[in-house]
Amino acid sequence: MTTHAMEPTEIVQKQVRADKKMSLAKIIVLTDFSNTSDLALEYTLALARRYDSHIYLTHVLPTDVYQLTDPPIAEMAYQKMRQAAEQSVADILISGKLRGVPHEVLLVDGPLCPTVERLVQKHEIDLIVTGTHGRGQFRKMILGSVAEEVFRHAACAVLTVGPRTQTQVPHEVCLDNILFATDFGSGAARAVQYAFSLAQEHNARLTVLHVVEVVRACTEEEEERIRKVNIHKMKQFMPTESEDWCKVDFRVTFGAPVEEILSEAGETKANLIILGAKTRETFAGHAPATTAYSVAAKAECPVLTVRG
Repeated sequence: MTTHAMEPTEIVQKQVRADKKMSLAKIIVLTDFSNTSDLALEYTLALARRYDSHIYLTHVLPTDVYQLTDPPIAEMAYQKMRQAAEQSVADILISGKLRGVPHEVLLVDGPLCPTVERLVQKHEIDLIVTGTHGRGQFRKMILGSVAEEVFRHAACAVLTVGPRTQTQVPHEVCLDNILFATDFGSGAARAVQYAFSLAQEHNARLTVLHVVEVVRACTEEEEERIRKVNIHKMKQFMPTESEDWCKVDFRVTFGAPVEEILSEAGETKANLIILGAKTRETFAGHAPATTAYSVAAKAECPVLTVRG
């Protein structure tokens, strides 16, 4: 979410069609059966009840974990892992959490990211929901290097429920305050559509934030000029007559992007943070200090990332 003070970025889009409800008809929720994955499932159910969604409860069994192990031992370990996964799925179904919500279970083998991409295409998925920090050998499955790869490459939006996310989940999702943080990059054009559409759908207050990472000391006059320039850019995102159905507040702050975004989220009591995510063809998921990764891991509310 950074812009150097002396290098203004281009406006990626002058007008957005966001005057219609976003489709969330089909949602994949990835689970590793951890407590945080359970929380991600609760958020998924709250969304499904609001949007009449069909849920795909998905667990991917990695096929490359035992590549260097003797085949008989590898097969035995795999069968044990699959049995544990089947029992965990059965426990979720027996709990009754999914009662009243259309759903099916996908227990599939393969490398996580390619497998998820295949499932998204096959089932025409609108949204992926994922928790963070699994346990044991799955610790990096959801929001480690692999998970960032998912939201960097997924064709659909990805909702991340982090370890600091509030655990009180409403029966049906209701968004009062949405924070859309933008750097005017490639992901902004799609992310802004989610921001305005969700704000309209929930009659929410929308805060549009741009963080300027200053490379040198600025005078108050320079800061005010930079602020005005960037607020003008953000206002180009506004759909026609959007002020009739959406309450928008434009903010420009100066500092470290992650800290500023999280601070603004706390100040506005955001129920959801929306970010554009850049596609990374190489080293995706191996740069844990990226803004999107850090915000998703530290936020106290779910984070929606939309790939450019």
